[in-house]
Amino acid sequence: MLQTSHPRRLLRDRLLPAVRTPSARRTATQRVAEHYRARSTAVLRISVGVLYCWFGVLKLFPAGSPAEEIAAAAMTKLTGGQLPTTVSMPLLGTAETLIGVALVTGLLLRPALMLFFGHMTGVFATLALLPGQMWQLGRGLRLPGRRS
Repeated sequence: MLQTSHPRRLLRDRLLPAVRTPSARRTATQRVAEHYRARSTAVLRISVGVLYCWFGVLKLFPAGSPAEEIAAAAMTKLTGGQLPTTVSMPLLGTAETLIGVALVTGLLLRPALMLFFGHMTGVFATLALLPGQMWQLGRGLRLPGRRS
């Protein structure tokens, strides 16, 4: 048997060399997914940062945040009543805004993440410290700003 240097091509490949199978080419969706996968951490960081900026800025204006009532009650409870609401709300709003700016810009991420985890500890502590305001029996978690 005579062997050639080229492997034997299938009839389909000889007749239709320009046609490629779907598994051989990358679809537009696959290209977008690969592009996003490489940047997904940055996209998530920036998205959370924008939300933190938004909620932080809302807390800087009196009655601007729908969660202001719960946040003020939580700060009062966490500080033992030592920090008045007139100080705690701008302080909380500034902290949230700084966390958001750091996450969006990528600058000073370590201190911002320390502040972020401290803030999230306070948020989850609110669930335990103020169960009457956070939970409604039979309805689950209450949305801030909504009355029922």
